[in-house]
Amino acid sequence: MKLDILAIGVHPDDVELSCSGTLLKHIAMGKKCGILDLTCGELGTRGSGELRLVEAANAAKILGVSVRKNLKMADGFFKNDKEHQLEIIKIIREYQPEIILCNAVSDRHPDHARAAELVSDACFYTGLIKVPTTFNGKEQAAWRPKAVYHYIQDRQLKPDFVVDITSFIDKKMEAINAFKSQFYDPNSKEPESPISVANFFDVVKGKMSVFGRDAGYDYAEGFTVERTMGVNNLFDLK
Repeated sequence: MKLDILAIGVHPDDVELSCSGTLLKHIAMGKKCGILDLTCGELGTRGSGELRLVEAANAAKILGVSVRKNLKMADGFFKNDKEHQLEIIKIIREYQPEIILCNAVSDRHPDHARAAELVSDACFYTGLIKVPTTFNGKEQAAWRPKAVYHYIQDRQLKPDFVVDITSFIDKKMEAINAFKSQFYDPNSKEPESPISVANFFDVVKGKMSVFGRDAGYDYAEGFTVERTMGVNNLFDLK
């Protein structure tokens, strides 16, 4: 299966919180989208890795993605090295996405920036023909995505561009809420985390409102880029 967009998150729910509206929009346009989670989020304050896998599967159904995989790297202790890069390279070569969406380049959680660097490096090396890989017993051909975009997470980074997701805000919030173990529950006896406070969903929607305001949208998701973007003509810009 070839994908148009592969969204990669170090923790299950990273994609839902940060760029699932963009996935929903492109799926509605007929594009094939997938999600790759690097870890199970087993170090999270609430829930467990096993539960997060179940929640991730439920969220994938809500979003309508074509595929969702988890590499089960060690949450908190994965490295940007050859071993971890090759695991990502195999997935990229298998699904040959045109666009990669991945973690923020700087954020409160140290895993996010480290994953951003790991994925970015893997996206370069996956295009080298002298980096051999096999997947399900078959040798893989080199493949490099056309673009790597970093979604914005906790820190209020300045986006290089935003995507209007106004029509998909309700479905996005439904997908986020699939991760019930992570968010506010007045009956929970688990410790409170930065994302389990009662007003967290208001914060999520508020950030999307801020991203959208300058572009004239009700809600938008923000992204940063690694290299200068080009347009065919000035009328492509909004």
